Amino acid sequence: MATEPRNDHRDLLLWRKALDLTVDIHKTTKSMPRQELFGLVSQLRRASVSIPSNIAEGTARRTTKEFIHFLHIARGSLAELDTQLLLARRFGYLTEAETTNLESQVHEVGRLLNAVLAGLRRRLRRSSSALSPIP
Repeated sequence: MATEPRNDHRDLLLWRKALDLTVDIHKTTKSMPRQELFGLVSQLRRASVSIPSNIAEGTARRTTKEFIHFLHIARGSLAELDTQLLLARRFGYLTEAETTNLESQVHEVGRLLNAVLAGLRRRLRRSSSALSPIP
């Protein structure tokens, strides 16, 4: 397992977009019914906070493999958030415009997340093959 220097998580476009999504989730959930404060509102907020938090934690780890692990956790939270947004829309807590905006951000973060994961996997394969003995 090779250790590689990392830039600060704040340098990542992925992290910044995930942070923007989290802020928008918090703003949007302020108008949801009070009875959902400890239900769907809490779930939406926790899932959204988990995404940039895991990206940041992954950048602080020592290896590419560990970084990939935390990005997978972020991707799971993103899928959870996507499901919760669909539920919020079906319950009538979000307008179509709010849903469209938030889903667009979810898809953008997902695309960026998948691109970063693909790049890290390539890096991992290259470093693994560089360490393999030559036959």
